[in-house]
Amino acid sequence: MKVLSSSDYPKEPIILDNLSDQFMRQCRFIPIALHDHKLQIAMADPNDFYTIEALEHAYEMEVEVSAGNEADILDAVERLYGTGTQSIETIIEEAGRDVYDLSEESQEDAEHLKDLASEAPIIRLVNRLILNAVELGASDLHLEPFETEFRVRFRIDGVLHDMETPPKRLQSAIISRVKIMANLDIAERRLPQDGRIKLKVANREIDFRVSTIPTLFGESVVMRVLDREMLILDLEHIGFPQELLSEYTRLITQPYGMILVTGPTGSGKTSTLYTSLSKINTPENKIITLEDPVEYYLSGVNQIQVSRKIGLTFANGLRSIVRQDPDVILVGEIRDKETAEIAIQSALTGHLMFSTLHTNDAVGAITRLMDMGVESFLISSTVLGVLAQRLVRTICPNCKTPYEPDEKLLKAIGAEADEIENTRFYMGSGCEMCRNTGFKGRTAIFEYLPMDADFRREIARQSDGERLKELAGEKGLSTLRQNGWDKVKRGITTIPEVLRVTLEK
Repeated sequence: MKVLSSSDYPKEPIILDNLSDQFMRQCRFIPIALHDHKLQIAMADPNDFYTIEALEHAYEMEVEVSAGNEADILDAVERLYGTGTQSIETIIEEAGRDVYDLSEESQEDAEHLKDLASEAPIIRLVNRLILNAVELGASDLHLEPFETEFRVRFRIDGVLHDMETPPKRLQSAIISRVKIMANLDIAERRLPQDGRIKLKVANREIDFRVSTIPTLFGESVVMRVLDREMLILDLEHIGFPQELLSEYTRLITQPYGMILVTGPTGSGKTSTLYTSLSKINTPENKIITLEDPVEYYLSGVNQIQVSRKIGLTFANGLRSIVRQDPDVILVGEIRDKETAEIAIQSALTGHLMFSTLHTNDAVGAITRLMDMGVESFLISSTVLGVLAQRLVRTICPNCKTPYEPDEKLLKAIGAEADEIENTRFYMGSGCEMCRNTGFKGRTAIFEYLPMDADFRREIARQSDGERLKELAGEKGLSTLRQNGWDKVKRGITTIPEVLRVTLEK
């Protein structure tokens, strides 16, 4: 019997109901053609009559056998049926064959859901969605149930994109599979749940933070992708301008005081803080963090996870941290007066304190602390500096082309006539590399407020935000929008992108 060569194997998988890749690997065979009610297979052992009879009985058709090399067969099984290469369309088609409509109103028990979620096609489908999210560099994977559809979206470079959508009838099985992976209660569909998944994807370990919440048409699931390899622990690569880099580097090497980073959710605050800690993470420094949640694990840093269920809040945890003799403390977020006051006391007693606030600009961090009821003289004597930041998408290098921006855009960003004359503007025309968005990757834009004598004086006087902004303008401090405009002039990003993430001052 002639042995098939590797070129004789099909380019596309031949789909048969309930035929698993595990069975093919175990019995070392693969389908190579299907026509006229006849199935052709390649087998490493053409005399394995037990497998041949099992296939004939299962599919009620004649099975024709050709000899194949075992290594070639296993390679073909992985290429055609393995999770890493099988197309999402094929997996969805395969998964939909034996899964029937499971509306939220139906009273299927948890065991039935668990059985469905443990079926090989559903497992492959969820694995493929996760793999796609990682390959595309998504920060979040959204599974959203609506009345007539089950929507899958990935957040890539801060913007949501629709993906290949599985049929609505697979909704319960897919969501149950994700909940099983995250060790959540699949029978509980009325309350929000949070969990974590650790997977090896594309030869690297990646964490996924899973959140479920009940909606009108089923549970909505969001998976935050925490890929440590995507974490850039280099201040310059994050996007710091050279003049700010030296000032900020000096700031984070101070022996004590408080450094605040501000911005909305998803503005890169965690990355900036982790990068700051990695720069000062030496054998001489003991660093302790208190986070909700711990997003990335940093070697040599003592990281603590906040847990309200057991009473471990930011305030309670911070009280205990100071008794651990730390040099540097990171508090994930200052949310209330109690946490703010303990953090400031820690900074006053010889610790370098890092934390975040959700404010629109750097000045807003000072006024927020005042609004919380923190004494102004404490703020003026402990805060070393405030860094506000946003993330802007960078122009795709593969399809970067010059263009002339609209006058309204130039006016909106505050461009001067001489700047426009001396600037060549770029945009991405869209290509396969950037999924036709014109953007690939992100960089940060910053607004830095240093605490010099003039600012300390104004804060101690309890001056309002307007006066502090006025003083910042007098000193020529660069705003978020001005820093974004600088990156436009350098051909890094576009005016619409900067306007999208910044507010008018």
